[in-house]
Amino acid sequence: MSLLVVGMSHRTASVPLLERAAVGSEELPGVLHELLRSDHVSEVLVLSTCNRVEVYAEVDRFHGGLEDTTAVLARRVGLDVPSLGEHLYVHYEDAAVLHLFSVAAGLDSMVVGESQILGQLRAAYTAAIELDAVNRELHELCQHALRAGKRVHAETGIDRAGASVVTVGLHEAARVLGPLRGRRALVVGAGSMGALSAATLLRAGVAELAVANRTAARASRLAAQLTGAADFPLVRAVTMDDLPDELVRADVVIGCTGAVGTVLAAATVQAALPARAGRPLVLLDLALPRDFEGAAGALPGVHYLDLAALREPAVRLGAHDDVEAARLIVGREVAGRLGARRATAVTPTVTALRARAAEVVEAELARLDARLPGMDEAARAEVARSVHRVVQTLLHAPTVRIKQLAEQPGGGAYADALRELFDLDPAATAAVAAVVLPAEGGSP
Repeated sequence: MSLLVVGMSHRTASVPLLERAAVGSEELPGVLHELLRSDHVSEVLVLSTCNRVEVYAEVDRFHGGLEDTTAVLARRVGLDVPSLGEHLYVHYEDAAVLHLFSVAAGLDSMVVGESQILGQLRAAYTAAIELDAVNRELHELCQHALRAGKRVHAETGIDRAGASVVTVGLHEAARVLGPLRGRRALVVGAGSMGALSAATLLRAGVAELAVANRTAARASRLAAQLTGAADFPLVRAVTMDDLPDELVRADVVIGCTGAVGTVLAAATVQAALPARAGRPLVLLDLALPRDFEGAAGALPGVHYLDLAALREPAVRLGAHDDVEAARLIVGREVAGRLGARRATAVTPTVTALRARAAEVVEAELARLDARLPGMDEAARAEVARSVHRVVQTLLHAPTVRIKQLAEQPGGGAYADALRELFDLDPAATAAVAAVVLPAEGGSP
């Protein structure tokens, strides 16, 4: 089995296309099970964030796995496979592992170095485990990728290389409004992105913050948490029905609900404009699919920023030295992962070789017993020990060396040569693999 990555991101696809491909939590079980029902996919997880949708799959064949995964994605977005293919990237085996580790480290994010992707990957991995879509290979790989991502953030300054998408958005909002200190803000959505947005606004010094959510209790909980953390008392929970009034008060509105369909229509924004008396309004839409109707950006005094508009500002925040340090760590972690996997892959061959040698020794000792039936037990035991020592000594150097060689790219060829030279039965090697490489479960 080999790892295959098929995906699209802010680098290859427009926001509308990413919206159509996005996989919400309610849709995830169906998508995972559809992928697992295909002919060539044995394990799978789907990473769907505000700027990427990726399928990570263990497949038995590259072309078959690619056909299976792209067919599922094409059905989701309503395109034929060739048309969708123009927006996809594909990574396989070693390149796929490198891509996963780079994603976990924040090196492939729209805002390089943002740490939110690490939590999103962990959530995708946890969901795949709960839906029984992950087995040994993806379990071990994701665990290692998450550890590598944490190491990058702990040992480098990549967090300084770029802020979160929220920070980039607020930086752009400040270009329109001026300093955000003393301004009024509204956050629509009380999930993880909403909490991050609200906390970032508080750090920016807004004087008033309202939180709206479809579930009022969730908005109230977030507002209560923020009130305890703020230096001022005015953090309010409001309902979605209150949005027209809140649009009159707010200077910046952030949308991050994750809902399907428009949450804030252009007509609602337009209705609030007379009462605003010409004050500028920034609509910062961080949701995928988008929360705000893009036509609102054409209204006088309204500045609409979505994920597509934030791409260029995000790129400008990169810091070369920290990014290079992060890439170095990722490269070493990937090399260690691939080397360990290749070394593990030759273990069944080495074990089968030693088993074959033991069989030969026992057969020769049986022949010796037949030729010298009168040999006393002490003498026979000494002969047996001598023969075993000779065989083990002869096998020691090549079996140790083949594990070392296997850690290098193309090292699997040495195992193939060993099987050919010693005429090892492939079925026997596979049987050994089933014993020495059992499937493993586990939790994140």
